[in-house]
Amino acid sequence: MNFLAHGWLARGGSDDFLYGNLVADGVKGNDLGDWRAAVAEGIRHHRRVDAFVDAHPAVRQARALAPDGRRRYAGIALDLLWDHFLAIRLPRHERDVLVQRCYRLLEERPAPDRLATMMPVLVRQDWLRGYADFRFTCRAVEGIGRRLSGPNRLVELLPWLERDYDRLEAAFSSLWEDVDQALGVPPGQTLNRP
Repeated sequence: MNFLAHGWLARGGSDDFLYGNLVADGVKGNDLGDWRAAVAEGIRHHRRVDAFVDAHPAVRQARALAPDGRRRYAGIALDLLWDHFLAIRLPRHERDVLVQRCYRLLEERPAPDRLATMMPVLVRQDWLRGYADFRFTCRAVEGIGRRLSGPNRLVELLPWLERDYDRLEAAFSSLWEDVDQALGVPPGQTLNRP
């Protein structure tokens, strides 16, 4: 899952909890003592979601569809593709309310160093709405590939994402039902799950 999905799953929590979910990829280690309690819980929630998604049978099956020699990178591409599928399914008004809330938090609060240069770009270029466009999502996959060391292996996955689009969307449907039910935070609730 990427920013939109993590935001959606955390939307029922406080702003601190949502913010923790949005910036968790920029936080290293398990010592979260420097973070407010709800932000730290958001970071832990994000990590639980990632572990759940990575272990889900639909994700393992989707990765197996990737071209040989590229499966190592398929998870990164799939995380962005999951945001695409979510963006096209969410009711526009609900998506827009969430996106505005996420952008407000990301503009008001400093991101961890690892994300500090990316977050203003994410907001300025409206990535969370942009994911609804498959071509935008493909450009995002390609952009991440440029930031990795070595040849851009992610750009090599774009023909696969297009070719297997329907099968990958079916995998997302199975995954999303399970992850939303298992780890979505109902509005106004505090998360107290293992």
